[in-house]
Amino acid sequence: MPILDPDSWTLFQSVVIFSICALVITIAGTRITRVVDQLADRTGLGEAAAGAVLLGAATSLSGAVLSVTAAYRGHPELAVSNALGGIAVQTFFLAIADMVYRRANLEHAAASAPNMMQNGLLIALLALILLAPNLPDVTIWNIHPVTPVLLGFYFYGTRLIQSAGDNPMWRPSITGDTRQDEPESTSRLPPMSRLWTEFVVLMAMLGVAGLVLEPAATTISSEAGLSQTIVGVLLTAISTSIPELVTSVAAVRRGALTLAVAGIIGGNAFDTLFMAASDVAYQDGSIYHTMTADSERWVALTLLMAAILIMGLIRRERYGVGRIGAESLAIMVLYGLGVVLMFTFQA
Repeated sequence: MPILDPDSWTLFQSVVIFSICALVITIAGTRITRVVDQLADRTGLGEAAAGAVLLGAATSLSGAVLSVTAAYRGHPELAVSNALGGIAVQTFFLAIADMVYRRANLEHAAASAPNMMQNGLLIALLALILLAPNLPDVTIWNIHPVTPVLLGFYFYGTRLIQSAGDNPMWRPSITGDTRQDEPESTSRLPPMSRLWTEFVVLMAMLGVAGLVLEPAATTISSEAGLSQTIVGVLLTAISTSIPELVTSVAAVRRGALTLAVAGIIGGNAFDTLFMAASDVAYQDGSIYHTMTADSERWVALTLLMAAILIMGLIRRERYGVGRIGAESLAIMVLYGLGVVLMFTFQA
C-alpha cells in the first residue's frame, strides 16, 4: 500500500501523518510527567535527578529517533537542525512555563544546585558541538573524535549532578516563594512495577512517533520547497519538543517546579547526544562538518540563552516584567531573533 511506503507519500499525506505523530507525542508527553513525578518519589531520586535523567530522556526520545534516522538516510541537515533547534525551543518553553507560574519567577522558586550544575553541563556540551566543525575533519570508523568526548562528558557530568543533589556544597536561600521538592507518601502512589511499565510504554510511543515523523518531515521539506534547516528548526524540533512544553507546564501546575526546570534543562543536555548518535549513524564522515551557518548560529544563540538562564537561577529575581523573570523575557527575545535571522539569511 502506498501509505506504508514513505517514498510515495504526497504533501497532504505527509502533513496528516506529521500531525498525527505530533498529537501522539503530546498525549504521551502529558501522561509521562505524572509518571516520572511519582517515580521520583517512589525511587527516592528526587525531582531534579528524575527530571534530568528520566523525564529528559523520555521526552527527548522522539527527537533522538528522528535525528538518527535522518542522519542514517543521508539527511544530515535535518538531523542537525532538529537536534539543535530542539534545544533552543525547549529553552524557550521554559520561559512559557515561567509565565504559567504566577506566584513568583520560576528562576527564583526552583533554584537548586543540581539544576545549575545541569545548565553548566549543557553549556559545556554545546561548546564542544560548536568547536567540532573547526577541528580537522578526521574520523575513526566513520566517527569524529568529538563524539566519544561528548558522550563521556555527558555521563561524567550527570554523575557530578547526582552528587550535587545527594551532598550539596551550595544551597539556595529559602524564601517564602521557594518551592522545595517534598516527596508524596509512598502509600498513596501506584506500585513500582506499574509505574515502570507505564513509563516504558509511553517511551515506546514517543520513539515510534519520532521514527514516523522523519520521512513525513523530509517529504514536507522537498514538496513544499523549504530547506531542511527550516523544517528541522520550526517543524520537527517544535513537534518533537511538545512533550517538554506539556510536561513543564503540567509540572508547574502540579507544584513540581524543580521537576519542570530539571526536565527542560536535563532534556536539553540529553539532546546534545543527538549529535553524537547522529554522527555514529551518518555514513559519509563527520556530521559536525555538515553544519551550516544557520546551525552554528543556533548553537551560539542557545549558548547565550543557557548562560542567561544560569545567571537567572543565581540572581533569583522574585518578580519581573509582567510577573515573569527578566531572564525569561530575554530568552524569548533571543529565540525570536534566531527565527528572524534564519529566514533573513535563507532569503
